[in-house]
Amino acid sequence: MKQTEYKLNTTNQITVADLEANQRIHNLELVLLRIYPTRMVVSTSYTGPVAAGCARDHTGLVGIVLWNEQIDAFRVGDIIRIQSGWCKKRNGHLVVSTGRTGKIVLVDR
Repeated sequence: MKQTEYKLNTTNQITVADLEANQRIHNLELVLLRIYPTRMVVSTSYTGPVAAGCARDHTGLVGIVLWNEQIDAFRVGDIIRIQSGWCKKRNGHLVVSTGRTGKIVLVDR
């Protein structure tokens, strides 16, 4: 298996090791390792497609949640930057997402 090398921009950037539950996050760059199958969520606060996944940087692994158009916009191996989002703890593991108001961008494919 070929290992992908990547360089991250470290200006004002946080790392997976810096993450804490229930915190807002800005400028977190990650490599997407896996995107699980999409499922439909129906709740009082959100109805639509959601896909869980996992990602990493040079300091560790973290879960990630992709919403709506984010699911098709990114693929395994992409380097992404969550410019505005949140970190929560689910089932004992940290998970990051943009939520409904944050922003995620493709850095490199």
